[in-house]
Amino acid sequence: MTQAPPPCDGHVFVADNSNGICTAATALKSGAIVAFPTETVYGLGADAGNDDAVVQIFAAKDRPSFNPLIVHVADTQVARPLVEFTVAAEKLAQRFWPGALTIVLPRRDDAALSLSVSAGLDTVALRVPDHETAQALLTAADCPVAAPSANRSGAVSPTTAKHVAASLPGPEAGGPAYIVDGGACRVGLESTVVDVTGANPVLLRPGGVAAEEIEAIIGPLMAPGEGAPRSPGMLERHYAPATPLRLDASEARPGEALLGFGPNTENAKCNLSPLGNLREAAANLFAMLRELDAENHVGIAVSEVPDHGLGRAINDRLRRAASSAAAC
Repeated sequence: MTQAPPPCDGHVFVADNSNGICTAATALKSGAIVAFPTETVYGLGADAGNDDAVVQIFAAKDRPSFNPLIVHVADTQVARPLVEFTVAAEKLAQRFWPGALTIVLPRRDDAALSLSVSAGLDTVALRVPDHETAQALLTAADCPVAAPSANRSGAVSPTTAKHVAASLPGPEAGGPAYIVDGGACRVGLESTVVDVTGANPVLLRPGGVAAEEIEAIIGPLMAPGEGAPRSPGMLERHYAPATPLRLDASEARPGEALLGFGPNTENAKCNLSPLGNLREAAANLFAMLRELDAENHVGIAVSEVPDHGLGRAINDRLRRAASSAAAC
């Protein structure tokens, strides 16, 4: 358990102890939005059955209304009244829940969920988080919780409570009523998102569970088609610092800071993993991007990261962060 810092810039922090979780759960049940930690990143949560509360998420993040939200539930049994489980979903849930995997499933007609969480789609993205604080909050609130990452839309995702406070306004300006401080997130990347509504499973977003692990359970994953996003994290520009990124760099140019990877990265300002460990690199990615972004460099040069396992998710985030498309 952590000790929450004092209020800062209008933000109200609570510790991840029983009192703090009770306070946050009461706020959720009353229709407020609350930021809380998961094993992946910090989420900005609202009662997923409360239309007004869900709308607050979109407003606080300045998030497009066509971008669906992930709904967090305590376990598979809570999920069953909300969606129709497919055979593939049963296998994935048994193997990876709780964990960093989001499964997109057909929404039940009588699901007690705001239509806004699905952004007009007939599907719901569901996840069971593998984090003590998140589980305690879901249990105390006793409701499904819609929770995208707790940051402004398109910006770098938060992996500490302070990152949340730096990215979102305080409660008086429409931000979270409380930020539950549970320390740093251990995975550091958002969940993997897989759509199993069709005949062939589709990898909508690489993330904290490697695609290879999923394919070992349900077979080959297809690439997403065109059209409206079926999950968070599919917009072209996302996870982006204000400082421009240059990818697959071997060294920093004048005015740049080098974000390295592995033991042979010389003169790196930060190194995602000096030993070349992809899990360590994933956990460090967003925090180090924030650190370098705050130093006002001309650019951030990023070393090449192997494109397999968690490296696939890391490179997905880096490519979207480096995109020259208009910010989402």
